[in-house]
Amino acid sequence: METIEFDIRGQICPSTLLTALKEINRHRTSLKNGNCMLVFLTDNRDATITIPETVRNMGYGGQVEKRDGYYVLTISQAGGSDGPH
Repeated sequence: METIEFDIRGQICPSTLLTALKEINRHRTSLKNGNCMLVFLTDNRDATITIPETVRNMGYGGQVEKRDGYYVLTISQAGGSDGPH
C-alpha cells in the first residue's frame, strides 16, 4: 500500500481541511480500493477534529496520533482505525 504524506504544519482551519479534501478527492479511487493511504502532518489542533470527522462522513477511515509538537492524521479506506489516540 502506498503512503502519501502531506506536511501542512503552519496552516490553520479552514485551510487544513480544504487541503485535505482536495487531496482526498484527487486520490479517491486509490483510497476506496485500499491501494493508498494519506497522511497529513499538522500542528493545528482544530484539524484533528474537523478532518477526521469530515472523512468519516465521506465513508473513509480516519486516525489521529499525537506526536511531539504535532499530529499525524491518517486517512484510509473505510474500516480503518477510528478515533484519537
